[in-house]
Amino acid sequence: MSAEPRIVWQDDHLAVVDKPAGLIVHPAPGNPGPSLVEALGDLPGGGDDPQRPGIVHRLDKDTSGLLIVARSPEAHRALSAMIAAREVSRSYTALVDGCPSSRTGKIDAPLGRDHRSPELVVVGGRRPRPAVTHFEVAERLPREALLDVRLETGRTHQIRAHLLAIGSPIVGDPQYGGGTAGRYGLDRQFLHSSRLAFEHPVGGAELAFESDLPADLARALEAARVD
Repeated sequence: MSAEPRIVWQDDHLAVVDKPAGLIVHPAPGNPGPSLVEALGDLPGGGDDPQRPGIVHRLDKDTSGLLIVARSPEAHRALSAMIAAREVSRSYTALVDGCPSSRTGKIDAPLGRDHRSPELVVVGGRRPRPAVTHFEVAERLPREALLDVRLETGRTHQIRAHLLAIGSPIVGDPQYGGGTAGRYGLDRQFLHSSRLAFEHPVGGAELAFESDLPADLARALEAARVD
């Protein structure tokens, strides 16, 4: 089993959790767990789906980092609406092959299910939905680039598919063009939810949280710097 999730902050209405890689957020058909929901026990709350209490947004199984979990029905409704209205700032750190041609960029490309491999999403695809990703090159490395990535929308696999679409797939992501596992000792994609900022859905206070790279990604980054 993966490491246990860490509660970064909580009150009666919500919690901010640092999810380890290797843990799905909630059980799903064909992937029953272990899950973040199970690991958190009775902490999450709100929502109509008993399989995903408190869940208002997700991270892929092998993406680590910060996630908001509702603890009350009121917070669940408000947070869901805030995310739909793009009022929650979600930023990620990604190591990608090569380097984008510009230092900053906006990827505005609808994503839909791949007709041949429906477990994947592609630009266009089946029943595409609007998807917008912003990126900035934080550091140029010998073979790769370290990116700060901000989600405007939150589609399934959005960052992974969008970065592949511009020719900069995430290192260690075999599903989306980042090569086979094992580079720099990684057994997953180099993608970490590093920052969250939003207004408290009940009290209105400004909240902001940051998460350092976990050990496996930090080691990989140091190896990439000297490659």
